[in-house]
Amino acid sequence: MLRVEDIHVYYGESYVLQGVSLEVGPGEIVALLGRNGAGKTTTMRSIVGYNPPARGRVRFQDQEISGRPVYANVRSGIGFVPEERRIFPNLTVEENLEVAILPPHDGRQPWSLQRLFATFPLLDRLRRHLGGELSGGEQQMLAIARALAGNPRLLLLDEPCEGLAPVIVEDLGEIIAALKREIPILMAEQNAHFALRIADRAYVIDKGTIRYQGTSSEIRNNREVQDRYLAV
Repeated sequence: MLRVEDIHVYYGESYVLQGVSLEVGPGEIVALLGRNGAGKTTTMRSIVGYNPPARGRVRFQDQEISGRPVYANVRSGIGFVPEERRIFPNLTVEENLEVAILPPHDGRQPWSLQRLFATFPLLDRLRRHLGGELSGGEQQMLAIARALAGNPRLLLLDEPCEGLAPVIVEDLGEIIAALKREIPILMAEQNAHFALRIADRAYVIDKGTIRYQGTSSEIRNNREVQDRYLAV
């Protein structure tokens, strides 16, 4: 579904990503793990098109998308949930979803409002509330539902647990794990315990370079990797 091949990204004079490569296959949840500032968000933004790589390639469903504008990548089937969520505060929950609706790809079952509210029952109860009235956890649920409203083929989640209460993180994990049956997911996350519980595989990034990759169980059992790259 997704192949990132040796991408290099700069912010001005700062050399942020130094040859990052990763893959996401059908039916997978893949985690990108690392401390704050390791390069997780830059990787996600480079994939979706906000920070195109200076070198290297991003391929989505066997088509190169490096340097393509964000709207073109979204229309081709990439759903992106940014760390800051970007909910429209003056629109209701239902309106936030309606503005994001795109037609489904390849005759798949569409993510209609009815299906979204069935998947996120909390949002169903809040459908008339303004986005700005929601808690952080409710906004995160809405941000994921809004990405799904675009009927993507691949879902990118950037720091979905950021700033959320443990009980909300637990609910969110169950929803993300259930979504794997519908759509492959690449999830950038600092909370390694959360990510490794629901991901199939993971990449560990530090200082803009992939330092380790393996199954979730391999990383959970590798104390050296955890202590060196994931301990806060």
